[in-house]
Amino acid sequence: MEYVFELDVSGKVEDVVETLLQLHRASCLDKLGDQTAMITAILQSRLARTSFDKNRFQSVSEKLHMECKAEMVTPLVTNPGHVCITDTNLYFQPLNGYPKPVVQITLQDVRRIYKRRHGLMPLGLEVFCTEDDLCSDIYLKFYDPQDRDDLYFYIATYLEHHVAERTAESYTLQWQRGHLSNYQYLLHLNNLADRSCNDLSQYPVFPWIISDYCSSELDLSNPGTFRDLSKPLGALNKERLERLLTRYQEMPEPKFMYGSHYSSPGYVLFYLVRIAPEYMLCLQNGRFDNADRMFNSIAETWKNCLDGATDFKELIPEFYGDDVSFLVNSLKLDLGKRQGGQMVDDVELPPWAQSPEDFLQKSKDALESNYVSEHLHEWIDLIFGYKQKGSEAIGAHNVFHPLTYEGGIDLNSIEDPDEKVAMLTQILEFGQTPKQLFVTPHPRRITPKFKSLSQTSSHNASIADSPGEESFEDLTEESKTLAWNNIAKLQLHEQHKIHKEAITGIAVSCNGSSVFTTSQDSTLKMFSKQSKMLQRSISFSNMALSSCLLLPGDATVISSSWDNNVYFYSIAFGRRQDTLMGHDDAVSKICWHDNRLYSASWDSTVKVWSGVPAEMTGTKRHQFDVLAELEHDVGVDTISLNAASTLLVSGTKEGTVTIWDLTTATILHQVPCHSRTVCDTAFSPDSRHVLSTGEDGCLNVIDVQTGMLISSMTSDEPQRCFIWDGNTVLSGSQSGELLVWDLLGGKITERIQGHAGAVTCIWMNEQCSSIITGGEDRQIMFWKLQY
Repeated sequence: MEYVFELDVSGKVEDVVETLLQLHRASCLDKLGDQTAMITAILQSRLARTSFDKNRFQSVSEKLHMECKAEMVTPLVTNPGHVCITDTNLYFQPLNGYPKPVVQITLQDVRRIYKRRHGLMPLGLEVFCTEDDLCSDIYLKFYDPQDRDDLYFYIATYLEHHVAERTAESYTLQWQRGHLSNYQYLLHLNNLADRSCNDLSQYPVFPWIISDYCSSELDLSNPGTFRDLSKPLGALNKERLERLLTRYQEMPEPKFMYGSHYSSPGYVLFYLVRIAPEYMLCLQNGRFDNADRMFNSIAETWKNCLDGATDFKELIPEFYGDDVSFLVNSLKLDLGKRQGGQMVDDVELPPWAQSPEDFLQKSKDALESNYVSEHLHEWIDLIFGYKQKGSEAIGAHNVFHPLTYEGGIDLNSIEDPDEKVAMLTQILEFGQTPKQLFVTPHPRRITPKFKSLSQTSSHNASIADSPGEESFEDLTEESKTLAWNNIAKLQLHEQHKIHKEAITGIAVSCNGSSVFTTSQDSTLKMFSKQSKMLQRSISFSNMALSSCLLLPGDATVISSSWDNNVYFYSIAFGRRQDTLMGHDDAVSKICWHDNRLYSASWDSTVKVWSGVPAEMTGTKRHQFDVLAELEHDVGVDTISLNAASTLLVSGTKEGTVTIWDLTTATILHQVPCHSRTVCDTAFSPDSRHVLSTGEDGCLNVIDVQTGMLISSMTSDEPQRCFIWDGNTVLSGSQSGELLVWDLLGGKITERIQGHAGAVTCIWMNEQCSSIITGGEDRQIMFWKLQY
């Protein structure tokens, strides 16, 4: 066959013919390794003879920062050229001027950047100018890892001043609290695990969700409609799994259960052949697959993934997107004739889908359904998490060919160039397991069990709720939400200096009229908010007091002291009522709930005492009994209870946060997440998360169910105390400022001037409308929310 080409630019024919002849000579070499080496040499010499055309700069005043050689990556094709970065723009100039003479990205528009493995090497860099889009704005592959790292560092430093860096954990917190949809969360995890739409060997992977492709109606309230997300596809069919396991047991090392992967270039193009036929033709040497093996029907494909001997493929994001074109043969491609005689055309949809649009909408609804929200973490464990490798993977029947895992083979150790090229090709075509993002069980999503409170599904909320039926609780909840939304508008109302040393504890009577404070000056003081007068000053010993609390009924104040004791003071009788000599070193913090007192001490224990009723009578001495002793390795500085008092969290002098199950007095999780002393800890109102602050300036969020550290933020000084509602934190800092933190946005949103020294304690009333802080400046400050 003869082909005739005509060039747009005259005078270039000689160059083109010369290049074609060189490439033809390379393609005629016997060995793959030699072919690759010759093509690389031709390319590098062309790159060396050219450089970035500075006339392409957007403005004359731009300052060049660095320039290097790189390739722009698109599926199956990489396009060589020159990368250039200035103080305002990132440019790529392809050697061949395709798809345009210069690709320009304004740094100000960049939202996310990721380092990528490309062809198993740390050479890729992908840049996104959007928060949630599937596809990036440019994917570059460098020839030298150092060039890649330098460019990444330059853009990352630029972004640091503009955009918060995102880790898997910070997305986890947003997803758990319903601020990210299941779809968005999976996209972010894919991105962080090196999956990209520009790299077919590492294309984003999404799960099969629905298992019913026969019914005429799709029932999303029936668990039977869904696939079991706790198992990989290969383990869903019991009989097939038994056959595979028998083979696995008889196999010599290295063993694997599945001979093919759940994501590979072939599978991606199987789904996308109708919109990207050129990629399949490129991958299959100019031919489409056999018509019966094409993506003909959703139900057939699902059945094959369940029953086929070698078919374990998951889905791609397009199944949960908005674009139906991959399901429709709008290009009118001749994709062949099936055995029954019918032509391959549009994809056959399940009976419950009225149209391709309806199919995608129902798939999206299924992905965001309550069932999936409650079980998606199980699939994440398999694909991105702790069940991806090792003994957990074997237990979960999740073991693939060793070549599919990161680090499964060291390409640099292969001397023979032919063998190296063949091995790389095999790995890239076979499919790759995503980078492991989590090494402990993934937390589950917090799903509203009754009425949905999230904005996304508020239209599903019961219409029968008439406004007159709102309970008092609902109003309190609403006023709390309103208060926390306006927490940055805190205004200082009044301040009083009533102690001689730092304030250590604040307790307030139910009606808000009496404020009790403890201090390192060894006194407990009672202050009247109405008369703004000090009413009492009590001293139990000459040692500092460390915290105080009021028992319900407002008749007794309990104070903890550095003299190893806990003191009970009767307000009505105006005297010390009792002393609990409970520890061998200073008592650092006390909590009370339901006739039980919890005391933390520098003697490395937290003790639980029974027989501390709300109404302590002033006549006889009490019998205090130790119910439990929670042992730590070092001194305990702070403790806090969850709302139901079933859990306790403690923070130690060495930076460890421990979550205890009080029903059994055992450790649930021990998380060494601070480098110095833990200053304060508290559960979120729903008991799902624990927040801790430390002398290292860190603010850490721990998932209570799994013990995973799901968010960590730093400030340049210790945050000594805080209150929070699960999303927003108000913390008291070493410098005396009050800081407002947006945990989901990962940033400090407000700094409020407060004390002249460190803020040492903070109290908030139940309605969240009034706040009292105490500081090293010996002041107590009364704050009001003005909105």
